[in-house]
Amino acid sequence: MKIQFKQQEPIDNSTEELAKTLLTRFGLVPRKKDATAKFHTLVLELYERKKQANRERKPELAVMPVEEMGLFSGIKRQTMYDHLRRWLDLQILKKTSFVANGKVVIGYELNGNNLEGAFRKAEYVVKNHLEQSFKLIEELQNEIKKEKIKASQTSASGARPNRQYSP
Repeated sequence: MKIQFKQQEPIDNSTEELAKTLLTRFGLVPRKKDATAKFHTLVLELYERKKQANRERKPELAVMPVEEMGLFSGIKRQTMYDHLRRWLDLQILKKTSFVANGKVVIGYELNGNNLEGAFRKAEYVVKNHLEQSFKLIEELQNEIKKEKIKASQTSASGARPNRQYSP
């Protein structure tokens, strides 16, 4: 998992600007400078679908196939798959399948009842990653201390006094 947070503040309080800022801060925007993906429109649509699905008590309404996700983002399906990995790694989206008209439809939806719920999942992922990193730091410090203690014990016990014997 490669998470790249970026500090950014919204220029104004429009939904489009806030969505762009949110995605930038979580590292969910395209990383290439000339990329054209509009993920802010995708996240807003996923949110609207989730609200409608909750309101009508039809969970299948919240699910969006990758082809549609690509259309909302303005990119091709395969490119959407490439970007989708980060959304899934942060657990903002979850993969879902349902039966519609006798066919199994596979798609993705927000991993929460609303945007905040979905991004709280990302918070949990990041906190968990940091906790594991700090455990590694503690382990590293302990190993460094052990190596220094061993080195000092070896030099103390292994050092023999320089005695000169005369025949």
